[in-house]
Amino acid sequence: MKIAIYGYGNLGKGVEKAIRQNDDMELFGVFTRRNPDSLKIMTEGVGVYSSDDIEKYKNEIDVLIICGGSATDLPEMTPALAKNFNVIDSFDTHADIPAHFARVDKSAKDGGKTAAISVGWDPGMFSLNRLYSNSILPEGKDYTFWGKGVSQGHSDAIRRIEGVLDARQYTCPVEEAMERVRNGENPELTTREKHTRLCYVVAEEGADLARIENEIKTMPKYFSDYDTTVNFISQEELDRDHKGIPHGGSVIRTGVTGINGENKHVIEYKLNLDSNPEFTASVLVAYARAVYKLNKKGETGCKTVFDIAPADLSPMSHEEMISHLL
Repeated sequence: MKIAIYGYGNLGKGVEKAIRQNDDMELFGVFTRRNPDSLKIMTEGVGVYSSDDIEKYKNEIDVLIICGGSATDLPEMTPALAKNFNVIDSFDTHADIPAHFARVDKSAKDGGKTAAISVGWDPGMFSLNRLYSNSILPEGKDYTFWGKGVSQGHSDAIRRIEGVLDARQYTCPVEEAMERVRNGENPELTTREKHTRLCYVVAEEGADLARIENEIKTMPKYFSDYDTTVNFISQEELDRDHKGIPHGGSVIRTGVTGINGENKHVIEYKLNLDSNPEFTASVLVAYARAVYKLNKKGETGCKTVFDIAPADLSPMSHEEMISHLL
């Protein structure tokens, strides 16, 4: 399979690394909105092209992995590119997924192409596990906990505050709440009771630290609904202690079986990730294989992780899967 990358930030770099681990794939090239001459990629002998020229290569690329942001990039990029390419993205604005799906589905069907959207770990792997556990335990309750991990969107929101030079924000699950769920107590938990937010901030010299801290803690949608701790540190400390992008979390469903619900069950799917973008990229690459297979079968339009069979993710033959994994 010839895979191309559209966008070369943290996620695009992760996709490049993931392709190197899959023997049935090769990197065709990287497409960028920047000056291609300014970009140095890891894979020798592979071209870097302007995103403006991508349609010239529509007959040479099997799957295009779109590595843009969900806020403004993917809502425009994915439907536009799905007309001429088999595409996949990691669109993660949960409330907007149905509308994004509809736009991409129309575009892909018009072009006879196959697309997959919202592929990653949440949405993505967590979504699958919510579906499995709801189907298995119809009488039950869902819980999702994120972290401890760096939220890139929240970190960026802090960096936009006047007087802030740099910042990292960690989303942290409340351990007591998780234990109550695991114990089958089925608690009703508020947003504040499930997660806390931990911020490390580098401020400009002479900046009003009290004002910055107040702006962070009262920021609607990001911090105002959470118990938030703000720590001011030096740039050296931030670079030394907080340069990684770890993340993870758990999807938990508690449920009952029996005539009177006398038997309790807990299903938990947990991720602990050293690199959020590299793991997300690895999920995208596996699903790119599925997109390629589905297009070869003549299936067009948009798909989600719910629509794609597990067997299509694997490079193994059906016989190998049954022998080694079943």
